[in-house]
Amino acid sequence: MKVRKRGVWLLTLLSLTAVIGVYYLFEKAPKPFDGITIFSGDTLDGTELGEAGKDTTPVFAESYLFEEMRMEVRNERSQLREQLTQKITSEDMTAEERNAAFDEMQTLTKRETAEAMLEMLIKDLGYEDAVVRAEDGSVKVNVIAAEMSPAQADQIVYTVKSEWNDARTVQVDFKSEK
Repeated sequence: MKVRKRGVWLLTLLSLTAVIGVYYLFEKAPKPFDGITIFSGDTLDGTELGEAGKDTTPVFAESYLFEEMRMEVRNERSQLREQLTQKITSEDMTAEERNAAFDEMQTLTKRETAEAMLEMLIKDLGYEDAVVRAEDGSVKVNVIAAEMSPAQADQIVYTVKSEWNDARTVQVDFKSEK
């Protein structure tokens, strides 16, 4: 009896697979993206190649520099976070020292979050890329922009000071897109 049930299930699954396969073969509606259609000859017939970079100017060199800055800051902060974690988990530290290390870790997390939020806000002002770094009330902002005007710098300073209460001094450095 078990063999017969298995046979019936197998035949049911095979027939269902066959019906679905025939349905998709003869269907005239557009097919969902399957990854293979990119490489077929049909998709290349209507595609014009070489048109992408004619009206755009590359800014990847400056963005690469900004990514490098971000990586350096991340590395420094991950080392600091590791040291603080070791202090928190150490048996040799007093409760006050552990609490101080925990508070410093929370401050570091808040600073990273505020920097990321400020970068997004500055990008929303229309800049290609921005890097924000803060330490001890001083905030340094690097921005990629086509032109550099005092009004733009004032707008960035205003944005930073309105969103971050701990920012006492703000320095804005522009990098050109070209």
